[in-house]
Amino acid sequence: MTMDDVRVRPEPEALPSPWQSGRFRLFFTARSASLLADGMLMVSLTTAVLGAGYGAGGVGYALAAWMAPIALLVLFGGVLADRFTPQVMMVGADVVRMVAMLTLAVLLISTDVRLWHIMALLALSGAATAMFQPGLASMIPQVADDIQRANALLRISEAICTLLGPGLAGLLVAYWDVAGSFLVIAAAFALSALGLAPLRKLSTARDESDEPMSRRLVTGWHEFRSRSWLWGVIAVWAVYGLFVFGPALPLGAALLTEQHGASGYGWIASADGAGTIIGGLLGMRVRPTRPLVAGASAMFFFSLNPLAPALGWSFTVTALTGVVAGCGFAFWGVMWATSVQSHIPLAVLSRVSAYDVAGSIMVIPLGRALAGPAAGLVGADHVLLFSSVVGVLCIGAMLAIPAIRGLGRAPQAPGAGDGGSRPAV
Repeated sequence: MTMDDVRVRPEPEALPSPWQSGRFRLFFTARSASLLADGMLMVSLTTAVLGAGYGAGGVGYALAAWMAPIALLVLFGGVLADRFTPQVMMVGADVVRMVAMLTLAVLLISTDVRLWHIMALLALSGAATAMFQPGLASMIPQVADDIQRANALLRISEAICTLLGPGLAGLLVAYWDVAGSFLVIAAAFALSALGLAPLRKLSTARDESDEPMSRRLVTGWHEFRSRSWLWGVIAVWAVYGLFVFGPALPLGAALLTEQHGASGYGWIASADGAGTIIGGLLGMRVRPTRPLVAGASAMFFFSLNPLAPALGWSFTVTALTGVVAGCGFAFWGVMWATSVQSHIPLAVLSRVSAYDVAGSIMVIPLGRALAGPAAGLVGADHVLLFSSVVGVLCIGAMLAIPAIRGLGRAPQAPGAGDGGSRPAV
């Protein structure tokens, strides 16, 4: 890797700020609302299940009921988004999620809620999320001319909502009622649907062909596998998810709480969130000529995340590593999303994005499930040391793939934020 790979290109002044697009402002508001709802869900769900007397095992079952449909159905969500347009699928998904959360709130208020009630409603919400997620990638090029800056703004919003969501849910549970927190989550999904509803006239037309679902899935797969930079990243990311993302959260949280107390862990998590915001801000300004090389290089810093608790570093050093790791992860996210959205034709972008989502997240639950037994055998600190080493090796392997190193910036056609089209690359 040379300095030419990561040199910064001057910011193109011809591209207006995403904020100048009314469509982006609507999309940003909608996306922020749904991210806030997602951020609130874990605290609200945990409180509801424990309050109903189903214990930690019940929380696990409820989370599995929510995550399983996402993993199983996200590929179909991509197909349907390209068939009926992403906006239609996302608005429909928000309405379903709103109804599921409202129903759960009513059950918590009026009855002794059963675990299967919670699991069924969480499964419905997870299925709707699978329909919602793939369309995100193909919406962004249509609502903003400057795709990279739009992705950076959305990454910052995600970081803020991730920080605020659990706290807001905690306040609602403590000073109102757990059912009230689900009412607020439902309201957030409603706001998301209202923000997306006016975007029905975007440039991507419905795919009116009569191809069966299986054929549409195959088309998406062909588009995915025909780009070695794309499947190369996802292949490496699957290993990363299994051995790094999987163990880092549960084992890291346990060790950090043991080393620095619950309050200390909270501040360290906040430092990570602050780093994510900084990474998003960098993503707005820094425009490398080879985005994947620059983004992957930043991800080397994420290996500090499992390393700090494994080595028992001081609170100050651990918090600083959280800032650096969060920054690297956010900058990578901006570079990756921009590359995908710039190089994949809009007609198949939702389907390709679905393969991206599926490949990225499906192994993480397995990694988390194996983290506990592995820690019991060799110790949590040794597992996290292994995660840190694997993280460095995975990013090194990613940078060794010629197609990833050689992928440059794609030209962007002006007018996307006003509904104009973008040439397929």
